[in-house]
Amino acid sequence: MLHKTRGIVLSYFRYRETSIIVRIYTEEFGLHSYLVNGVRSAKSKTNRIAFFQPLTLLDMVVYYKPGKDLHRLSEVKVNFPFQHIPFDIAKSSMALFVSEMLTKTLKEEASNQALYYFLVDSILYLEEAEADYENFHLSFLLKLASFLGFGPASAREFEGQLQEQKYPFLPDDAAEKALNHFLRQPLATPIKISRSTRAELLDALVAFYQIHIDGLGEIKSLSVLREVLS
Repeated sequence: MLHKTRGIVLSYFRYRETSIIVRIYTEEFGLHSYLVNGVRSAKSKTNRIAFFQPLTLLDMVVYYKPGKDLHRLSEVKVNFPFQHIPFDIAKSSMALFVSEMLTKTLKEEASNQALYYFLVDSILYLEEAEADYENFHLSFLLKLASFLGFGPASAREFEGQLQEQKYPFLPDDAAEKALNHFLRQPLATPIKISRSTRAELLDALVAFYQIHIDGLGEIKSLSVLREVLS
């Protein structure tokens, strides 16, 4: 049956010569994979591959059947064309990192509209922010952890869980203050921290996710993000 839904592109990989399989987190159905035929063909009259870049927001009409591993798109268009994320190296690096983390952590094949709206609001903030967004990825990961069921209540709890797993995280006052800020304040609330503190918190957050998500593995976009924000 055909259904209308909105979605967030997480990632895609090539399939055969001209097609892709794209992972999309949808408002109505949660996380699913969609086969898109002919999108990489030289004869294609439109650059539809641009629709499936990380974190693109889509309006879709989909063929959906419960229990299927792979679905098809009937219609697709970009809901909110990005003007900044693809062209700003800091924002595009954050988007790539966030999309990789979401690809490796989201497993829900059912609707979770609270999570969907959080993701959309976060992406729109990253797109539209003109300043003070250099900590976006840190605040985002801490807030996402709550949706995934393992969000810490405080900086001390975060620190304790890492130390239980022998991860050498001993935050100074600035790092502890920043963690509590990210946990308690809205995503867009700015806080000034040093580059070294930002790098320390990023590594600790990835380690925190590795504790809670089996098989998280290497985050390939992490090295690029570190370099861009250094």
